[in-house]
Amino acid sequence: MERQALFMKRPHIAIIGGGLGGLSAAITLANAGMRVSLFEKNSHFGGKLMPVELGSYRFDFGPNTITMPHIFRQVIEQTGRDPEQYFQLEKLAVHTRNHFADGSHIDFTADPEEMIQQLETLDLFAAKKYGAFLAEIERLYLSSEYYFFPLSFQSWRDYLSPSLASAMLKVRPLESMDHFFSRYFKHAGLRQAVGRYATYIGSSPYKAPATFAMIAHLELAQGVFYAKGGNTSIARGFAEVAAECGVELHAETAVTRILAEGGKATGVELADGEQISADAVILNGDLLSAFPELVNEADRPSFRDAKRDRFEPSISAFVIMAGLDVRLAELKHHNVFFSADYPREFRELFTDKQYSGDPTIYISNSSHSDPSVSPLGDNLFILVNAPALTAQGDLQIEPEQYKERIYDLLEHHGISLRDHVKEERIFTPAFIRDKFGSYRGALYGPSSNRPKDAFLRPANASRDIKNLFFVGGSVHPGGGSPMVTLSGLNVAQRLIKHFQPK
Repeated sequence: MERQALFMKRPHIAIIGGGLGGLSAAITLANAGMRVSLFEKNSHFGGKLMPVELGSYRFDFGPNTITMPHIFRQVIEQTGRDPEQYFQLEKLAVHTRNHFADGSHIDFTADPEEMIQQLETLDLFAAKKYGAFLAEIERLYLSSEYYFFPLSFQSWRDYLSPSLASAMLKVRPLESMDHFFSRYFKHAGLRQAVGRYATYIGSSPYKAPATFAMIAHLELAQGVFYAKGGNTSIARGFAEVAAECGVELHAETAVTRILAEGGKATGVELADGEQISADAVILNGDLLSAFPELVNEADRPSFRDAKRDRFEPSISAFVIMAGLDVRLAELKHHNVFFSADYPREFRELFTDKQYSGDPTIYISNSSHSDPSVSPLGDNLFILVNAPALTAQGDLQIEPEQYKERIYDLLEHHGISLRDHVKEERIFTPAFIRDKFGSYRGALYGPSSNRPKDAFLRPANASRDIKNLFFVGGSVHPGGGSPMVTLSGLNVAQRLIKHFQPK
């Protein structure tokens, strides 16, 4: 009752989508005393942080790499609860082994001395520059953390703050990530390894602004984490806390329409025709697909279909989950096998919009750190970057043939899987589109290849419909599980202030 005293009447917020953004918003709002109803079309909560079981093998669909653990803990801590009671995040000492075309490799770690020792054998120039590199990516990260992460943008005017404009000019917006990394690394493979961080936002290191080099700070200074029992325990923990806070959680409940009257959101309509009234609506879904699906084009003149179609979609993913009957000692928790021609790979993905014949291959083997998730052998999550579906929805490849191509490439790297695979499943961009409602199967909404799309992400509120807000990877502050979670926190705080008595 004390929390409800914050408001003249108890506002009712309807949330469409139970990803990390929707869950973090729901917890924050309910903890402040609001009534919250959350509707999720799938049977699980967490969005792409989805558990997959193949026999005795357990997998996280994604994300497999966890950074910024304080963001996830903050969602729980704000309620007075102990995050450790819901999920346990463990820091990986050596988190990623990077294999290069020349046969060399480097193990990424947040230990600077160990990194420098390895760099001295690969790239003496990089070894000497590594301290300066760490200092610069920390500066980029701190600037973003202070000026960009905490904000909830409602329109383009919110970007016009003089202090924000000044901050944007200081984070290398006109330099590409690859050009920035060339200042510190001469070894081609090392530039690939750090350039790969562009794919965390669904983009190309040759086009994305150097601002996003801050992602390197997260992994190489703060470290990479893993949630014991699987990263999906974070989503389960969020859902458990949401229920404890009084959030009305509705799984397997699709929303088919956002209700609006007089230019203001008034609720949602469910697939069975039931209409739920609300004082505000939060859409936790891919803006490029969900907004047009749930709101008639005439009611969103600032976001017509033609505008949606002008966005360049981010990359998608071709995924193989393979349960093995052995444990491969050569595989660490995270492993990357880089292509011989990285610029060509990204030209194929973004310019030619086709699958690479020689793709970089990422493998997550969480059983390396946590055998309990896969007691009979390794649980390999194998991912290669894929172009988004064509505008007509075409996949561009035959999945089984491309899987065999990936297995052939891994054999070239000394990783022989075929004789040891006991469970297997392929996931294509079409699955990502259908399961998660992602526009053309893209993982991160719009790409960040163009400065406009990188810095002027779609806003967190509709320009046309009052009290309709957006959270998730396709809007500010961007893709990746910590940013998605932050978007939910930011929008929830905005709503709390909005409904508090003036």
